[in-house]
Amino acid sequence: MAANVLVTYGTTNGSTARIADTVADVLRKEGLTVETAPAGTVRDVTPYDAVVAGGALYAGRWHKDARRFVRRNRRALSERPVWLFSSGPLDPSASERDIPPVPGVRRIMDRLDAREHVTFGGCLEEGAKGRVAGMILRGGKGGDFRDFAHIEEWAARVAAEMRGVRVG
Repeated sequence: MAANVLVTYGTTNGSTARIADTVADVLRKEGLTVETAPAGTVRDVTPYDAVVAGGALYAGRWHKDARRFVRRNRRALSERPVWLFSSGPLDPSASERDIPPVPGVRRIMDRLDAREHVTFGGCLEEGAKGRVAGMILRGGKGGDFRDFAHIEEWAARVAAEMRGVRVG
């Protein structure tokens, strides 16, 4: 049973942080002890029994803080259960079908023997930082495509696995 869980994330504009917070809230409601932290601030994962790590997708790559987190903690992460999530598509596709991990995240999954990966819809709204974000918004492609019911359902399934309860 996982008693102490880290939920960490890489984000630029905060929408992936909100997904991570939602995952953490569900894990807490399911009786787990959870800490949430930006991936760039986590230096040691050894105090945790399990880790959920997420990253926003930019041009087909996981956020740099999420990639660096995995690189820094690769050995310790490979010794505990890890679940991964990505956020990114600025359309409803993530709610309509399973989207496989991008190649870099697939490599991370394989290296860590991660339990699971899921891609959630992204969010890009007015005021977002970055030149590319501005171009996307000016092109009318922004919006909030996060499906919080789907996020909560996935997090509950992860919690059940962490508690050793067979699901599905």
